[in-house]
Amino acid sequence: MLTLYWVERAGGRPICMAPAAVQPRVFDHLARVPEAGASPRQVMAEAARIARGQVRDIASVRDNDVDALIFPGGQGVTTVLSNYAEKGVVCEVHPEVTRLLKAMLQRRRPMGFVCVSPILAARVLGPAAGVRITFGTKACEEAKHAAVMGADVRPCPLREILVDQKNRVVSTPAYMYDDARLSDVGFSIERLVRQVIALARDRQQRPQPTLPDRGNRPDGATDSSSPGGGAGGVTVRRPGNREGAAASQPTHPGGGSS
Repeated sequence: MLTLYWVERAGGRPICMAPAAVQPRVFDHLARVPEAGASPRQVMAEAARIARGQVRDIASVRDNDVDALIFPGGQGVTTVLSNYAEKGVVCEVHPEVTRLLKAMLQRRRPMGFVCVSPILAARVLGPAAGVRITFGTKACEEAKHAAVMGADVRPCPLREILVDQKNRVVSTPAYMYDDARLSDVGFSIERLVRQVIALARDRQQRPQPTLPDRGNRPDGATDSSSPGGGAGGVTVRRPGNREGAAASQPTHPGGGSS
C-alpha cells in the first residue's frame, strides 16, 4: 500500500499485476509458518484485496505498456513470483516475471525492488548484468544466495536506498530489518519510488537516436535495431502516456508479492 501511495503522490499511475495461478501455500502471518491444510487460493483474487479489484494478468502486460516496474516484496516474491522459499539459491523465477525483467534491462527502463524482492533481480539479472542490489545486511541468507547468483550485493541502512545507475535498478531493505518500523519503511519506499520515477522521466526526456535513412545505406539495407523500450510490474503510469504505459510498481501476486 505504501508503494501504491507514493507512486500516485510522485505523479505516476499504478498498474497492478499478478500471475493467473494458484498459490502453492497460504502463509499464517500470526504463527509465521505456512498454514497446514489451507484451501488453495487464486493469486489474482488475493492480489485484488490490495489493488481493490484493479489487477491485470501479468501475461497480458507487454514490455511497451509500462515506463518502470516496482516489486514491493512480501511472501509472494518467494512463493509465487519465484520458488525461492522452496529451492533457495537454485530457485526459478516465474517466466512472465523473467520476461519483463529482461525486457526492462534491455530497454533501460528503471526497476525498483523492496524488502526480499531483490532476489528476483539477482536470479534474473545477476548472471546477465551483475546487478547491484541490497537486502540491508550482507550477512542474511538472501544476500549470500544473491551473491552466488551473480549479483553485486551491498549493505544499506534501513532508511536508505541503493541505486545501480548502470542497470537503472533501485533497492531498499524495508522489513529485511526485523526492527523496522512502518515509518522507516514508508520513508525508504518514498525515496525508492521517487528515484525510479525520476529515472523514467530522465530517460524519456533524452533525445532518441535517429536511425539512418534507408536511402543513405549504400547497400539499400535497413537497420533492424530499435531505440525504444518498455517493461512491466505493479506499475506506475505517468499522466499523458498512452493507455497502458506505466512508470513504477510491479507484480504483487497475492500472498504479499506485488
